[in-house]
Amino acid sequence: MDWWILIPIVPAAALVVFLAVILIRAAAFKPKNQPRPDDSPEDVDRDRAVEALATLVRCRTVSYADHSLEDDAEFDKLIDSLPALYPNVFETCELQKLPNRALLFRWRGKHEGQPAVLMAHYDVVPVNEEGWDEPAFEGLIKEGCLWGRGTLDTKATFNGILFSADTLIARGFTPEHDLYFAFSGGEEINGMGASHIVDYFEQQGIEPAFVLDEGGAVVENVFPGVKAPCGLIGIAEKGMMNVRYTVKSEGGHASAPKPNAPVDRLSRACRRVVEHPFKAKLTPPAARMFDTLGRHSTFLYRVIFANVRLFLPVLDIICKKGGGELNALMRTTVAFTQMAGSAAPNVIPPEASMVSNIRLNPADDMDSALARLKKTVDDGNVEISLLGGMNPSRISTTDCEGWNKVASAVASTWRGCIISPYLMVQCSDSRHYGRISDRVFRFSAMDLTAEERATIHGHNEKIRLDAVARTVEFYLRLMKLC
Repeated sequence: MDWWILIPIVPAAALVVFLAVILIRAAAFKPKNQPRPDDSPEDVDRDRAVEALATLVRCRTVSYADHSLEDDAEFDKLIDSLPALYPNVFETCELQKLPNRALLFRWRGKHEGQPAVLMAHYDVVPVNEEGWDEPAFEGLIKEGCLWGRGTLDTKATFNGILFSADTLIARGFTPEHDLYFAFSGGEEINGMGASHIVDYFEQQGIEPAFVLDEGGAVVENVFPGVKAPCGLIGIAEKGMMNVRYTVKSEGGHASAPKPNAPVDRLSRACRRVVEHPFKAKLTPPAARMFDTLGRHSTFLYRVIFANVRLFLPVLDIICKKGGGELNALMRTTVAFTQMAGSAAPNVIPPEASMVSNIRLNPADDMDSALARLKKTVDDGNVEISLLGGMNPSRISTTDCEGWNKVASAVASTWRGCIISPYLMVQCSDSRHYGRISDRVFRFSAMDLTAEERATIHGHNEKIRLDAVARTVEFYLRLMKLC
């Protein structure tokens, strides 16, 4: 027999086996068990919860990096309103006021043990009221929604925590272990209020059973091939850094421009960074999300997610094409946000600069990202400097009772949603808690549409009245598990 005849058959047979393995893995890529929801009903006084939130919204607690722009009276107004809004909390819980507008409530439990920490912030970002259809600080209720800055970010959860505790205290409930409610008045400017609370926990030797802050939500149409609502609970968050690019020259008159003027060089640098994005890197938070939600996807996507490392280049193309949060899950992103040049239109600037905001994938850090930017720009005349930032957070475990409790409360409040870990692409106060715990979770207790999410930090921020009540329901269920 001529054995050379079999040579083409061997690679073909190997390909068939290879494809068979891929398809078998996809067929076996079935959904895992989800938390079993608690079927018991949970009553919420929606009208009173909405009015309490409206009162908080009417306080203009806008934080600025330049503290001279802040209105201290508005922050005091909010804090002074709390005893009337949540009287049972103030009768039962201990309140400490820590530096930088940090508020820490302690609700003592029945037994010693690790406490749970529930977080929110009560400062908000500035508002351009000319772009709003309704006033931003009047707490107006219209067509089933409460309008106002902070309704979503994050006075709704601030109210949900305190309103739920107030309700449970009135019912005679006491948690098994201590509960701490940790609030910051400067989260939007990366203030140190939350850090001071963590300092206190460290000094007291307190290690939380789990920590819950803002982050994911119950959302739809965010994952390829999955139609069911997804309850996304962040187990880590990306880092953040601001970078300045500066070019200097002798300046000159714009009528006789020389080559390689500052703005020219900056334009090339910007183009090179945009056209050469950071490489996709599959990190544990994203991998766990793909492993969970991918099992609920269509068969074609299951082929990809069941063999995700093999198909990483394909997944990268999908992410690049879709952009947005799916792309941000996979790589360090760069957004150019500021530029400065000449003070006059007919003068070549002696110095021009631009700034980019960079969100760091957990596989990167500030040093590695800065080095890559310099290599990508590849122009010694462009000075690239770090303005400030923070590395990615510690990655939390999901193999713990804290995760089980949060996931159970989500499943019981939003029946039928798929609970999944994910990587939070924004930054929050919860990053400080990585010093004392690897059980820090991020979930904004709301179900939000894409349109509603777009109003966070934007125009016309508002929350559905039913969502206010659902937020309270979530915290009622969670606290009863603590």
